Amino acid sequence: MAEADPSPKRFRELMLGDEPSFEEVMTCVFGVQEHEIRTYLTLLENRGSTVEELATVLDRDRSNVNRSLSALREKGLADRRRRLLDGGGHVYQYAATDLPEARELMHDTLDEWCAYVHDRIDDFGESDL
Repeated sequence: MAEADPSPKRFRELMLGDEPSFEEVMTCVFGVQEHEIRTYLTLLENRGSTVEELATVLDRDRSNVNRSLSALREKGLADRRRRLLDGGGHVYQYAATDLPEARELMHDTLDEWCAYVHDRIDDFGESDL
């Protein structure tokens, strides 16, 4: 499960805004950046893409795409599979976590964070004021 650590500022903005977008919720819940969300959305449409293919579609440098993929994998929003090439060697292919599973992960991550905040509230004492 992704580590729950929504930014208090982002959380406040999300709660006060009108109908937050998918991107805004992902940013708040997972702490991902805009380019990582673009990578995720591109992966949803292009399952099994390589870094090279994603770099072309996203018009970004391969090293930046690699960093985005690492962040997404760390949050449980993408996975990587190794495919052997006919001529020898291998290539890594990436796929986004399917949207229903990603939504569940968002719920779980937010619930985990809320439970943490509730515990912190319960732990507050006079010395914390």
